[in-house]
Amino acid sequence: MMKNVWTLWIFICFAAMTYGQKRNPIAWKETSRAFWLKEMDRMARPVMRSLAHDSLKINMPQITSVAVDNKEHRIQVQYVEVLGRVLSGISPWLALNDGSEEEQALRKQYRNWTIQALKNALDSNANDFMRFDLGGQQLVDASFISVAFLRCPWLWDHLDPVTQGHLIEAIKTTRQFRPVFSNWLLFSAMNEAFLAQYSTSWDVMRVDYALQQLEQWYVGDGMYMDGPHYAYDYYNSYVIHPFLSGIIDVIEQKTKNYDSMFAKIKLRNQRYAIILERLINTDGTFPPSGRSVIYRGAAFHHLADMALKKRLPKELTEGQVRAALSAVMKKTFESPSTYHQNWLTIGLYGDQPGLGDFYNNQGSPYLCSTIFLPLGLSETDSFWTSKEEEWSSKRIWSGQDWKKDQSKVIQ
Repeated sequence: MMKNVWTLWIFICFAAMTYGQKRNPIAWKETSRAFWLKEMDRMARPVMRSLAHDSLKINMPQITSVAVDNKEHRIQVQYVEVLGRVLSGISPWLALNDGSEEEQALRKQYRNWTIQALKNALDSNANDFMRFDLGGQQLVDASFISVAFLRCPWLWDHLDPVTQGHLIEAIKTTRQFRPVFSNWLLFSAMNEAFLAQYSTSWDVMRVDYALQQLEQWYVGDGMYMDGPHYAYDYYNSYVIHPFLSGIIDVIEQKTKNYDSMFAKIKLRNQRYAIILERLINTDGTFPPSGRSVIYRGAAFHHLADMALKKRLPKELTEGQVRAALSAVMKKTFESPSTYHQNWLTIGLYGDQPGLGDFYNNQGSPYLCSTIFLPLGLSETDSFWTSKEEEWSSKRIWSGQDWKKDQSKVIQ
């Protein structure tokens, strides 16, 4: 397998050199599928390889935020946290069956690692066995595992029945934790959506309560409050919009009771995608506002999710979104201190411990894996084959004429 990995790296380097003779090599490097795969592999490899070899708890650093509230507890829960966050981003890619020989070899390796990793995480006899009953944070990160399985049925289909049963029980275990009165309601709802998809029963009320409450928190122009008060941060993208979209995908197949609500949510999904694209600056930077900025490219989780699901609004082209997300990826990964001994550091542009929140541990920054969601689209999909286009900030700040932004009333 190592031979296949090295083959992929050689392919990437060779392609970069040869393609650079035909056009601007910087533009190619920032938007190519090979570049995305290289960055995804760099991020996910230490996690998935270690867990597959039952050595995650040995290899993973025990780092927490300098502002941590309970260091010992945050370290205890970091393993479910890192598993859920990595899987939530790479799972659609695991489901593909095409691509270059090099990409298929890499995917085969990750498939093998992922299945074994899940077995180890859910086997009480394994060194890397993960308990889901240690605290409320595990309600959060169990939901990212749920997201991964809803995005990639291949994972469920390739787990053995015993591990499937262990996973269902692990997700159910998190019901004991009362969600914070905020976006956390969606974590409970997402876990129930997972159970609705893969088990014999699910709690309708946990889903209904989250949906009804988020309706109360909608403030207009595609944005929600994160609880009783509005906060200017990226939680509409980290969680709220992509989770609502994922819950809808399951629940609308179970009942028609929410059809009118879901129609409005889908329009809000589109509006917020437009807002996110406008936030990406000419160099791939974006306002470092609010909490959890150390999630890096996960600030555009929702935009990547909309691209994956082929639901981008007409105002955004795929070539435009690919270029914008590529710029964010390049900027947020280019600092030499983004990684320390191959593990992500706590920061937005490199190692910046002062940006951490009290709940951050070594697993937290791996939510940035969600920027890789479009890798779940075939290399022949229009997202990858369409012409690269400049995104809004690039056009406007270079003096080009462009379409003005327009708020929308979606009540």
